[in-house]
Amino acid sequence: MHLNFRTPGRRSRAAAGLAVATAGALGLLSACGQSSDSSSTGAGAITPGPGQHQMAGMSGAAGPGNTAGSAPATSPMPGMSMPMSPPSTGASATPVSGDAVAIKNFAFSPATLKVKVGTTVTWTNQDTDAHTVTSAGSGGPLHSTALNTHATYSYTFTKPGAYSYLCTIHPFMTATVEVT
Repeated sequence: MHLNFRTPGRRSRAAAGLAVATAGALGLLSACGQSSDSSSTGAGAITPGPGQHQMAGMSGAAGPGNTAGSAPATSPMPGMSMPMSPPSTGASATPVSGDAVAIKNFAFSPATLKVKVGTTVTWTNQDTDAHTVTSAGSGGPLHSTALNTHATYSYTFTKPGAYSYLCTIHPFMTATVEVT
């Protein structure tokens, strides 16, 4: 014999939680412009919503400028400017002499800068996203705040050595100053 002590007409907490979770998931899909209808593209496929583009890695991805399996040129998220992978071009790995480093296209340019002891190097952020100039590892001398667009950070190198640094916001951005 099974006894039901619940008030008639009231759902259990588990059923109510499931209903809320389902409604939330459907609302999220709707807000993201995704469709839960899989009949047109096959079971389990996700299709881009209005104003979105099919990207590599998505079922049937072969949109404008992309072939199936190729890497996208820009972020698949509208309004996001961060590349999907570290840039393969732009920053030169060949050491360059000078006293300035440009931060652009999510890279430090030049990637290796050669300077003499006593040189003041200035980094200028030319990206729309904020970046930092921070020594790799602990105890290094480079510690900028987050640099907004057109902001600069300068440091005078007083000892010879190789100073590796990165952007703490985007850790794939790395570079080196070689001081002689």
